[in-house]
Amino acid sequence: MQSVICLFGAFIAVAVFPPGSCVQTVIGLYGETIEVPCNNGNNKPEGLIFTKWKYAKNDGTPGDLLLKQAVKNQTTVSATDGYQSRVSIDANSSLLIAQGSLADQRVFTCMLVSSNNLEEFPVEVKVYKKPSTPVIKNKAKELENGKLTQLGECVVESSNPAVDLIWMRNNQSLVNDGKKIIIKPSVTKDPVTGLSSTSSSLEYTASKEDVTSQFTCSAQHVMGTNQVSAAETFPIYYPTEKVSLQVISQSPIREGDDVTLKCQADGNPPPTSFNFNIKGKKVTVTDKDVYTLTGVTRDDSGVYKCSLLDNNVMESTQIVTVSFLDVSLTPTGKVLKNLGENLVVSLEKNTSSEAKVTWTKDNRKLDKLPDFSQLTYSDAGLYVCDVSIEGIRHSLSFELTVEGVPKITSLTKHRSNDGKHKVLTCEAEGSPKPDVQWSVNGTNDETSYVNGKATYKLTVVRKNLTVSCHVTNKLGYDMRDISVFSLFEEDKPKPEKNEDGAEQAKVIVGVVVGLILAAALVGLIYWLYIKKTRQGSWKTGEKEAGTSEESKKLEENNHKADV
Repeated sequence: MQSVICLFGAFIAVAVFPPGSCVQTVIGLYGETIEVPCNNGNNKPEGLIFTKWKYAKNDGTPGDLLLKQAVKNQTTVSATDGYQSRVSIDANSSLLIAQGSLADQRVFTCMLVSSNNLEEFPVEVKVYKKPSTPVIKNKAKELENGKLTQLGECVVESSNPAVDLIWMRNNQSLVNDGKKIIIKPSVTKDPVTGLSSTSSSLEYTASKEDVTSQFTCSAQHVMGTNQVSAAETFPIYYPTEKVSLQVISQSPIREGDDVTLKCQADGNPPPTSFNFNIKGKKVTVTDKDVYTLTGVTRDDSGVYKCSLLDNNVMESTQIVTVSFLDVSLTPTGKVLKNLGENLVVSLEKNTSSEAKVTWTKDNRKLDKLPDFSQLTYSDAGLYVCDVSIEGIRHSLSFELTVEGVPKITSLTKHRSNDGKHKVLTCEAEGSPKPDVQWSVNGTNDETSYVNGKATYKLTVVRKNLTVSCHVTNKLGYDMRDISVFSLFEEDKPKPEKNEDGAEQAKVIVGVVVGLILAAALVGLIYWLYIKKTRQGSWKTGEKEAGTSEESKKLEENNHKADV
């Protein structure tokens, strides 16, 4: 005997036959009309008289179904059992069986009778029914970590042939290992319809990771695409192994903030009540996992704990630090000092962490605070001190005013741009700002005042006069004079009137030097005269008149004149 597959058009035939014959197999669908072909459509031999269909009864004996005469094209149903109302024949001589059932799984034979021959073509009919969608029933309410538990039963009803059921976890097939995974399949048949119902129970040893696992059941059937059940998840019960305490608050925690402590445990089902240790004081909360500290202060900084109600050893600890910043500045507000005085600035800090300090003067950042041991006018201004730690910042300030009696530091003059006038510049220091008065009238006054230094300008038309600059404030006054000459005289380098002593000394020195030069000139002339006179006497050979004493006196007089 030899087993082969015979192909007849759109039908698949599986046959066991002796050489030279082949039994065609036709698959029909349950509840639908089954078409059984006669010799795969090659059923009209020459001289055809009639076509007859017969079948093998349950006891193996043959039974007639119908006969169709070729000449009259007339069909006669000869079946007397359940096929009488369900069988018919089409134009191609194919047998049609309405409302196919599993009882139709048998061999039907097409017999062609012609004037020259008689041929029979047996066809085996199989009836398939698509299975229902698999459903997981008798599901466990929960699974326990590490414990083998019946997870559920997968059921597929009314199919033919029976299906193969496969359990899957996260779309991965589970394999029966007889220890942690046990799968037990079973198949039952309906005594009336003959359809099969398949079930498969799964015993599974869960772990904590299975909290999110999805379990499904897949049904494999000869009719095609697998069908998959709806995914099922199961709560996994396991005891608490770890407790964690969480501090819920904005960061950093500042005085006045509310701080919530949240206690969590990894058990399932999770615990709902806890013990909180609030700096040594035990507080029990039920049906919640939080405890709130309202309006915390720096004294609330410390160690906090939480634990299970029935197991104080299993606890978690957190350190709560409340940030604070206390700052005091001396002096503050408006500060009035005199020029040259000392100012002591003191900044005191009490902080929960290292503070950052920055200074600004009149909105300009300072690298460090100036030395106020001897105040100057330029030290005046608004000083702001910013002290900060993470999340907290305080600003303090003082406004320093430095006062002093006005003092003229410079009084100068120069020619105007048009060369026709004199411009006087009086510079003075003092605070409050000094007022200025000139001893003469002028035009185009200009005034500036920066860091205690005032500059006043006056343009004058008159020449050859003395001008006074007079500055004053509430603390005192100062005055200085300057001489203004004609433009021609001003071109010569001359000392100003405010240097009268030096000028007079220079005049006196000049007069003395002039007198000395004049005396020397007179002596020189006299000496030349005497010398010339003597030379004339020698040339004539005359003897000088007078005694030798007179000659000596004359020489002494000449010597004095040279000096």
